[in-house]
Amino acid sequence: MNRRLAIPLLGLLVGVSLGLIFKFHVPASYARYLSIVVLAILNSGLGGLRAFLGRSFALRVFLGGFLLNTALATLITFLGDRLGVNLYLAAAVALSVRVFRNLATLRRITVK
Repeated sequence: MNRRLAIPLLGLLVGVSLGLIFKFHVPASYARYLSIVVLAILNSGLGGLRAFLGRSFALRVFLGGFLLNTALATLITFLGDRLGVNLYLAAAVALSVRVFRNLATLRRITVK
């Protein structure tokens, strides 16, 4: 297996294992923020994998996209909370569409 792919997969395995071993509670007031951050992580991770398999991966672009997507989605969620409007749904829908688009592209790349 390629070392560049093995290290992130090992990190994912360790992270999931630690999450299953150590139980922690997230307050309900942070549930919206956590869901948005998880969607941003999925979006960036799948986009990075797509770029890696397409041989166009750039770490700067990956990190910049991750930080910008996470910050913007969190800001939209925060503003929605302050205004009393469920604006986090807009960010969740946008990120979900991108996740499914990345999955479709990954499927096309791997099936070829």
